[in-house]
Amino acid sequence: MKIKSEKDFWSGLMFMAVGLGFAWGATEYSFGSSARPGPAYFPFGLGILMAVLGALVLFKALTFEVEGGDKIGPWAWKPLLIIVSAVVGFGLLLPHLGMVLTLPLLIFVAAQAGDEFRWKEALVNAVLITAISWGVFIKGLSLTIPVWPSFLGN
Repeated sequence: MKIKSEKDFWSGLMFMAVGLGFAWGATEYSFGSSARPGPAYFPFGLGILMAVLGALVLFKALTFEVEGGDKIGPWAWKPLLIIVSAVVGFGLLLPHLGMVLTLPLLIFVAAQAGDEFRWKEALVNAVLITAISWGVFIKGLSLTIPVWPSFLGN
């Protein structure tokens, strides 16, 4: 069997692996029923859906000819490391700096991963994402996420 699109082949495998991983992880929780779904219901369904979509992409990569073979280029290590460090930094800094400082700080860090960084766009993104996150997670869902830095006292 010949791979006709390298990008689709590896994308399909990744989607299948992540989807099956989520579905498998969801089996540790209660499924509930259709009328009263448990905590495993939604992640299991999304995991299976993602795995099926990955299988479709993988099938496409093996059956449909693509001009040039759709090769994978070199890895963009710098953006990958910047984004991963922003996500890890969010987890480490949130308890200490709170959402109001952590989100904008790490949005600016993550924005550095792109080819074109613009301060104005990053600032608008930081303000909007922080406001929406506050509205959804603090007001809407009443989660106990620290909003303000711990050194200011809550």
